[in-house]
Amino acid sequence: MLMAPISNVEIAALYDAHAARGWSTCARLGVPPAAIEDAVQDVFLTAHRTLPKFEGRSSPLTWLLGIAVRVAANARRVKWSPETLDDVLPDPGADPEAQLQRRRQLQALERVLAQLPQEQREVVVLVDLEQLTAPEVAQALSVNLNTIY
Repeated sequence: MLMAPISNVEIAALYDAHAARGWSTCARLGVPPAAIEDAVQDVFLTAHRTLPKFEGRSSPLTWLLGIAVRVAANARRVKWSPETLDDVLPDPGADPEAQLQRRRQLQALERVLAQLPQEQREVVVLVDLEQLTAPEVAQALSVNLNTIY
């Protein structure tokens, strides 16, 4: 089923709806914390620039996450540093014990993700953490569906 193409007017709404997901996806794909804001901006600038090419074969979120995977790959090559996710997603309202637990969980997640080959990391992040379906991941990464399975 083809989705309707996205108009320029909808980019702002798309940003409002999906910027946080772009942020967490870039972080989970290994973009250093200091570079995440720039990476998210690149995702939406690329989306705006390539709007005429978006044919609606996937959902706007799938399309954006596909762009985020490519932007994250570029950011890792250019700006890699051994920083972790623990400072990326703070929860200022949580009590100190909850913050410590969250930090430990994020560090464990980062260790596991860092051990995976990049192609597998992308699939794990999109399927398990971003909750995309295998067909959506195949579309976002421009790979064969059987490769994702």
